[in-house]
Amino acid sequence: MFILREENGQGLMEYGLILILVAIIVVFILGVYGTQLANFFSRVTNDFNTINP
Repeated sequence: MFILREENGQGLMEYGLILILVAIIVVFILGVYGTQLANFFSRVTNDFNTINP
């Protein structure tokens, strides 16, 4: 029962859970908007390539 009362790793565990939640949200957003983001960056790259130095 003593192990259940320790709070030494609680802060680290909370940061880990927040990091996992953020990662899940990022993966979801990339899944939904991935193609649109790829097209946007392709257009930007093409625009920079057409500029003559």
